[in-house]
Amino acid sequence: MNSYVRSNPKRCIGCRTCLISCVVAHSDKSFFELDPDGYAFNPRLFMAKTTLVTTPVHCRHCENPACKASCLSKAISVVDNRVLVDAKKCIGCKNCVAACPFGAMEIVDTGRSAPDGLPIKVALKCDLCEGVADSPACVKVCLTEALELVTEGDLKNDLAAKRRAAAVAAQA
Repeated sequence: MNSYVRSNPKRCIGCRTCLISCVVAHSDKSFFELDPDGYAFNPRLFMAKTTLVTTPVHCRHCENPACKASCLSKAISVVDNRVLVDAKKCIGCKNCVAACPFGAMEIVDTGRSAPDGLPIKVALKCDLCEGVADSPACVKVCLTEALELVTEGDLKNDLAAKRRAAAVAAQA
């Protein structure tokens, strides 16, 4: 089973620390070394904010990902229980963006240009900090503990608790 990051909108205060930590975790420079005028701020998660709720939106690392099925260039794969995008294969067709039911995919400018001078754009999404951090950086820095990494064991425990609660409620 694929792990994913779950957010609790009741705890989220919209500070966006998770977004910053994501960018820093995927950067080859310290946050304080980044040139604010020359750096593309592209976090791999997205803040959903309304008048009633604020919460980050992450890739759910689906078991049968619609984004992968829709990818014409086979740039999306499941590796070590993570849904990953290979930016070298991605052609920026946006099929994955349209297919994702959670809005967790985005097409971003790479800062590079194609031979015809047009900007090269590719898909970007949460990779659970694959190869860049010891746990998802957003979970580690969340001040209100609104984010948690959900594993197969966590889901089994949640399911068992719901079933116990349903059994108790049925007896009442």
